Amino acid sequence: MSEPEGKAREDRVCVGAIAGAFGVRGEARLKPFTEDPQAVASYGPVETEDGARSFTLKISRPIGDGLAVWLSGVKTREEAEALKGTRLYVSREALPEPEEDEFYHADLIGLKVEDLKGEPLGVVRSVQNYGAGDFLEIVTPGRKAPALMPFTRETTPKIDLKGGRLVADPPEGVFGEDEKPPKPAGEDAESS
Repeated sequence: MSEPEGKAREDRVCVGAIAGAFGVRGEARLKPFTEDPQAVASYGPVETEDGARSFTLKISRPIGDGLAVWLSGVKTREEAEALKGTRLYVSREALPEPEEDEFYHADLIGLKVEDLKGEPLGVVRSVQNYGAGDFLEIVTPGRKAPALMPFTRETTPKIDLKGGRLVADPPEGVFGEDEKPPKPAGEDAESS
């Protein structure tokens, strides 16, 4: 089943992902993407990215870096394990409005990135968190690998959602221009 007509992808926000089965009776491990992990179950039913399946979540307990949850309709360990990697979405309308200087990751994806002088640097492809805070994954023309830039007030002094852009002041080396130090003058000349 595809998304209903008129329901753009921007109308939904990813609130978590299933990390596999937990136990033997159909519980699943859920990695929540919400600021308050327990809030993931308070926004109503969640649905898969393609909208083909919908679940009601019931949290049983916190575990490690996530939650053990019951998903409506999932009764066995095998069913829960088969959902591993499934991202879960809710309607944007179900979520609270972000505070000032807070953003949903979905709002940042696709923004054009410019430097302080207005020169284009690329486009935000995703927002990653490896445990030390959020990083913007920025696709840059002419570069094979995307740039990873810390997402802080210092590195992103301006975010213009309506204008579809953000202004970046990236640390040295993020976009590769400073990865190799310039050769000192005369280094290319043969030594005597």
